[in-house]
Amino acid sequence: MASTTSIVDDEDDGPPRLAGGKFYMTPDGHAALSAELHNLRAVERPKIVDIVSWAAGNGDRSENGDYLYGKKRLREIDGRMRFLMRRLRHADVIDPRAQTNRAQVFFGATVTYVNERDEEVTVKIVGVDEADMKLGKIGIGSPVALALLRARVGEEVPVRTPRGTETVEILAIEYPS
Repeated sequence: MASTTSIVDDEDDGPPRLAGGKFYMTPDGHAALSAELHNLRAVERPKIVDIVSWAAGNGDRSENGDYLYGKKRLREIDGRMRFLMRRLRHADVIDPRAQTNRAQVFFGATVTYVNERDEEVTVKIVGVDEADMKLGKIGIGSPVALALLRARVGEEVPVRTPRGTETVEILAIEYPS
């Protein structure tokens, strides 16, 4: 069973968002982005502002490395803060523990499947900002996640991969309790 979820291009440089304009996120992902924003606002930015203020008082700014680096770093911090604020403002936080239909794959599910090479793979479907393949977390907008959505144990679904279309069989679906 193929999913009909579609991806929407976004105005920022971040990953795409799904149709409906929201960025799906787990509570842990939302907390991580909120903590990063707080750290940038309360710790990093004030520290760099102090350095830039000190460096500006040292005279010629055109050859002052501390001043030039500090201004560049402030632009980076401000850009990241704008990105995080926009991302959090459009976030749709979904707690996978609240999923009532645990027989199908939805956002937040941990899915074990076997591919055509008889490799067993376990992935957790998370928000695009939380994806980390080293930890087995794939973004909801990824081809694998889109193919797995709404599938049930025992079903075979086609997945687009760099090697072409591959069929995978769903072995298990789990949600946190």
